[in-house]
This record gives sequence, structure tokens and C-alpha cells, in this order.
Amino acid sequence: MLLSHFPMLAAILLPLAAAQLTLPGLPLANITQAAQELALQTEQYVAGVPLALAISVINKLCSNVVATGIIQSQVQPNVSRMHFQLRNNCHRDSFPLLAAEEMWRSPNFDPKKKVVILATGWTTNINNSEAIDAFEKAYNCRGDVNFVALDVARFIDTLYVWSALNTEIIGEYLARGLIHLSHIVPIERVHLIGHSLGAHIVGSAGRHYQELTNSSLRRITGLDPAKPCFNEGEVLSGLLRGDAAFIDIIHSSPGVVGQRGPLGDVDFYPGGLGPIAPGCLALDLDCSHERAWQYFEESIYPGNEDNFLAVRCRSLSSLREGKCPGMAYPMGYSTPMSIKGDYMLDVNSRRPYGQNAGEGSIDVVGTTCGRCE
Repeated sequence: MLLSHFPMLAAILLPLAAAQLTLPGLPLANITQAAQELALQTEQYVAGVPLALAISVINKLCSNVVATGIIQSQVQPNVSRMHFQLRNNCHRDSFPLLAAEEMWRSPNFDPKKKVVILATGWTTNINNSEAIDAFEKAYNCRGDVNFVALDVARFIDTLYVWSALNTEIIGEYLARGLIHLSHIVPIERVHLIGHSLGAHIVGSAGRHYQELTNSSLRRITGLDPAKPCFNEGEVLSGLLRGDAAFIDIIHSSPGVVGQRGPLGDVDFYPGGLGPIAPGCLALDLDCSHERAWQYFEESIYPGNEDNFLAVRCRSLSSLREGKCPGMAYPMGYSTPMSIKGDYMLDVNSRRPYGQNAGEGSIDVVGTTCGRCE
């Protein structure tokens, strides 16, 4: 059965099915039984269609539930419990969002350096995130950035729909935190990066920052922005072009766990428009979804900036056939803010993922550069 093979889909679908059946006065046991029956019926339907279409069914169900207001998050974000965690020089210092200006007191913070803030996705937390640890190592290796992780896990490590509903208000709180941060670092030196649900959090932050200050953040990077529940023009629109002066997107699971259509000023499709990333199994949705941050991570290391060169093109097959003669530009850390459109590139199925990695490139796994002992 499809859902038994894809626990991520099951975790999203069952609460939605229950919400569709929630009626005043209906006993909880009846709701649960009915939800399980509806989930089974839905599973039997989606098992016979391609995975991308199955996700579309779930996405539509989620949109309907969110639009009706049947589901309200039972874990309401509380700004006093949200923090910036500075990870510089192998030290970790936490600061409340609304006291971000206190970061300058830390001996590990350098106000002359730019600031990169990473927001991760569903079910991750500040103390158990492979992405945060990997980015910390990469930026420590570069040595020219204050790397900060957004600590809001208790509000996105819940039922998926609750977590999705929380992205907008978390983004607003993040925007207010950025105003405090701008007291010690010019906002044009701040770069927001978000993976999965985190991409929609930073998108919300960009919108709210504009509303609060009448100015825009310089750059937001979305790493495989989550697809279920987020659709342009609906209650949850998520990260979109215009949320910052420049939006760049890396799609690694387009149309399945991640969004397929273009969302930013520039959208990169490593491996093309297929939903499964090179080197990942079809049954392992997490593998494809996580590739986006792994590609970006690889590009951070000194000497790896040009590992992923992409060309503006409509499809990977057109690129391979030589039908896209434009210039190649780097995806990831060094993406120029002047480019626009959809860009395609081939990637390797294992590290180094970038096909343009040369002899001078750093081995992400083997290097000790930036490692904290």
C-alpha cells in the first residue's frame, strides 16, 4: 500500500481525513474510525496513480481543510520561546528573537561579517538537524559569515498541518527579530535561507519585514520549499517572488514533497523536473527532499562555489541536446542576483554532487575544515 511505504504522506493525510469528518457532537472514536476509513479509501485511490498525482490529491485535500478553518493549530507560536542560535567558532549562543541586538555582546559575533540565518523544516529541531550542523561546518570553513540557526522547532515539530499553519506567524515574529538584528548589522548584509517548511517561514518573514519597515530583505533562498498545503492565491501561499529583492530556489523534489513551479526570480532544477533526485530511491522521499540543502551546503565551501553550473533552459533534455546556448551561472552560494528564469543542470548521484567539481574542490564529507571537535 502506498501510505505504508511513505510514512511522511501518512502523517499528513490522516489528520486531514479526520478534519474533513469533524462534526459538532460526533464522538472522537467515531471521528477516528471514519478518518481511518477515509484515509484507506484515499490510499486505495492514490496507490493506482503516479506519486506526483497522489501528492496533488493530498495537497488539494489540505488546501480545502485549511480554507474551511476546520483545523486550527493546537500549538500556538510564542515569540518569547523563539531564539536565534549563533553558531560561530564552534560556540553556540542563544538570543531571544526580540533581543537579537544583544548578539553583539557575544565574543563570537563579528558585526563586520554578513549574517546567514537558516530555518529548517518539519520535524527538525535545533539540537537534531543534519542541515544545521552541516551548514555550521561549511560556514565555519569559510570564516566570513556569522551563521545563525532559527530555533522554533517546538512550533513546527507537530502535526504537519499545524506546522504549516504556524509558518505565517513564525515568519512575522522572525521579521520583528530582524528589525532588532538590523540595529547591529545592516539588513542588506543579512541572507535568509529556508528548507522545506522553513522556506515558507523565511518567505513570510520577508513579506512582514516589508510591511513593518517599507523596505525589503536583500536575498532569500528557498531549498525545496514544501508543497503540501501551500498554493499561490490560497490561505497559505508560501514563499513567492517579491518576498525579498532577490529570491533563488533550488528544487530537488519538484511536484512531490517540494514545489514544482517557479517561485523565485531564479529557479534551479538540478537533475531536471523529475520528482526523484539522482541517486535517490523512489520510495525514499526524504532523500530527494534533502538534496536541495546538500547541494547548497557543498557550494558554500571555498573552492566549491562553481561546482553547480546551470544554464537557462526549459528542460534538462533540451540542455543535453545543446538547445540552450546561454551562459552558465553557479547555483548555490555564489548565485548572482542579476539572473532570472528557470535554470537546468545535471548533478552527480553521489558526492561531490556538483558535476563541475574540480581538483581544487573541497570534499565535503572528508574535510576537517570547519569541523567542531
